[in-house]
Amino acid sequence: MTRGPRIAILSFHLESNAFSPPSRLEDFRQLCWLEGEAVSEHARRLNHMPSEITGFYARMDAAGPWQPLPLVIAAAPPGGPVDEPTWQLFLDTATARLRAALPVDAVYLGNHGAASGLGQGDTEAELMDAVRAIVGPEVPLIASYDLHCNISDRVIHALDGLFPYRTNPHVDLRQRAADAADAILACLGGERLQLRHVRLPFTPPSVTLLTARGPFADAIGWADTLLREDTSGELVDVSVTGGFVFSDVPQCGMCVSVTTRGDPLHAERTAQALARRIWEDRHRYLVVTSTVDEAVAQARTSTVPLLFADVADNPGGGGGGNTVGLMKAFHEARIPGVVLGVFIDADAVQQAVAAGVGGTAELVFNRMPSLFADTYAATARVLMLSDGEGTGRRGILKDRRFSLGASALVELLPSGMRVLVSSLRRQLSEPAMLEMHGIDIAAARVLIVKSRGHYRAGFDEFFSDDRIVDVDSDGLTTPNLARVPFRHLPRPVFPLDADTAWPASAG
Repeated sequence: MTRGPRIAILSFHLESNAFSPPSRLEDFRQLCWLEGEAVSEHARRLNHMPSEITGFYARMDAAGPWQPLPLVIAAAPPGGPVDEPTWQLFLDTATARLRAALPVDAVYLGNHGAASGLGQGDTEAELMDAVRAIVGPEVPLIASYDLHCNISDRVIHALDGLFPYRTNPHVDLRQRAADAADAILACLGGERLQLRHVRLPFTPPSVTLLTARGPFADAIGWADTLLREDTSGELVDVSVTGGFVFSDVPQCGMCVSVTTRGDPLHAERTAQALARRIWEDRHRYLVVTSTVDEAVAQARTSTVPLLFADVADNPGGGGGGNTVGLMKAFHEARIPGVVLGVFIDADAVQQAVAAGVGGTAELVFNRMPSLFADTYAATARVLMLSDGEGTGRRGILKDRRFSLGASALVELLPSGMRVLVSSLRRQLSEPAMLEMHGIDIAAARVLIVKSRGHYRAGFDEFFSDDRIVDVDSDGLTTPNLARVPFRHLPRPVFPLDADTAWPASAG
């Protein structure tokens, strides 16, 4: 009886914002650090791992006998570049376990794709090169990436195939991992894949990268059309990735990646043609947001419930989740029926714990102020305390465990604004985060979310697009890129440099 192919599996999940505090080992331990057989044990049940790993296991299990060789799965909340000791520990663990697992028939990497390290701007390429050096040139090396990835030439050179997410909010993680599994099985069946890419001098604000509608949705649609209408039968995947500009690394920029069966020229021509079309459409990605004052005015006069997204302080992009601009403005304007979440402040949670449920205290937010996050004090009544442990029911966290850490629901007086405060840095992407604290979302007049866009897949049952307002206040993920002190971003780049020229656009 055959035991099936031996597939090595590893993942490094970190979206690095160069302007956030460094990501350290405790950030990974807090979210996910699993090695060896513990990976397989978690992958086949409700878990807290990146969903790609679950999706990969499910597809391979369905395809027939195989031997999973899990190395290490490391995931941290979006934050600053990984510090050197943590990165070296991951790299040493992954490579040592890979050597011990030899021989392997293929390697699957379920990475985020926008990681960087302190002193190492392309950790992705360093990992790919290390894996390739161990397994050799003939072993298929296939990756799935987040849609907000930064793709360098070294990464493309090391990989045989790349399968980035195609939805934003990201609800297709399992499917893209399954696509990567199918590609591995095809390679083991004798196919030779070719991967090519084109990176544009174009870093669109992430709020313009939704895939339900808008310019990026059109770009994804064009990629789908190329796949669907390909008469050669050679195209395996055509993807468009938006990049993550806050990584502030040379490989930032929108990319078209194409994986084909055999013909690299077909991949190159397809990538170039789609990249030209996207470049000609670049002006549609210019962002329009509301100011804080405009948001307050809209809330005051609206006759329907509204959702205001605090997109500049998105914990899902490395923001602190602790800027007070919207909270202060709505509270002091006495806007009724406001719910805000998730505000990240472990010290404020402890202040609420000290006051106790039903108690009232002068709550000090950001007792130790930081960049963009001023101190703000308000009288608050403690409504509920919790451990912050829950399971997602919709969107990107559907059927996944999540932890907000020790949490408190407080009511600011006299406005009545309810604020969910947590200890761990998480974006408000999941209705269960509020519902488990007794909040009836449908009854809220105003919901303020600290999130860039993933909330849309969770809260669309309550707020249609015409009732959602993106607000640019203060924070490390502002869509107004002119406010960001970039140091390593290649220039010129659109839209920061309006006269940026791309040579291929004249072809």
